[in-house]
Amino acid sequence: MTHVITNTPQETIRLGENIGSCLKKGDVLALTGELGSGKTTLVKGIAKGLGVSDIRYINSPTFVIVKEYKGRIPLYHFDIYRLKGPGALDEIGYEEYFYGEGAVVIEWAQKIRDILPKDHFNIKFEIIKRESRKIEFVPKGKKSNMLAERIKDRII
Repeated sequence: MTHVITNTPQETIRLGENIGSCLKKGDVLALTGELGSGKTTLVKGIAKGLGVSDIRYINSPTFVIVKEYKGRIPLYHFDIYRLKGPGALDEIGYEEYFYGEGAVVIEWAQKIRDILPKDHFNIKFEIIKRESRKIEFVPKGKKSNMLAERIKDRII
């Protein structure tokens, strides 16, 4: 499995829910894709899969850089869209999140490619039609390859 096609936001949320149910402490998901491609929608599903109680409040943390949600393990949701460069993350102690007790999801991860952990799970979004998305999975490292196998077992 290298990619999935979703045809509605609800399908993207369900995919995220399956991904979230597979996440373990220390997993880092690096999301890339153009504006409106479904990144935040997937994060809502990931939160649901981690047991976050109310996903209605999951939104893009554009103005605060990171939001934390309580679930089976903590979810750290980053949005790097407005960040000028990776140096701005030093101020919030990003390493404590990246190597901490929860799972990390980073929207616009291409902006901080140089500071991502070597072992991370890339998820690339491509708009196909109005609501259809191609969501491609590219694991980088042993831990992320194991995550890819767990996800594959959930969505096939």
